[in-house]
Amino acid sequence: MQIVIDTGHNVEGSEDFSAHIEAGVKSALLHYTEKLTRVEVHLSDKNAAKSGSDDKRCLIEARPAGLEPVTVTNDAATVQAAFDGAAKKMSHLLETTFGKLNHHKGGASIKMATRSD
Repeated sequence: MQIVIDTGHNVEGSEDFSAHIEAGVKSALLHYTEKLTRVEVHLSDKNAAKSGSDDKRCLIEARPAGLEPVTVTNDAATVQAAFDGAAKKMSHLLETTFGKLNHHKGGASIKMATRSD
């Protein structure tokens, strides 16, 4: 899985910061690393020099092998909080996406599988 981190003009992006975000991506998407070809993280400040609540944005795009890319965004007061929220959303989205692929129509229902007659 290739990880690309892009910071907007108004977001400082040092090597340590990029390494921290990359580690966060790997941790949040650990269960899906073999199913993803690329993950892009875009961090931006919507209001530039102005301060305000929820003006930091994180957009994460994941590209599952053989499927269309999926994208989530999260706005927060800090870059870290925006990233954390987006990473959590992406983890849930991938869980749903891959869960639907593994669900076989016509299989035993939960009610039937747990029934003990």
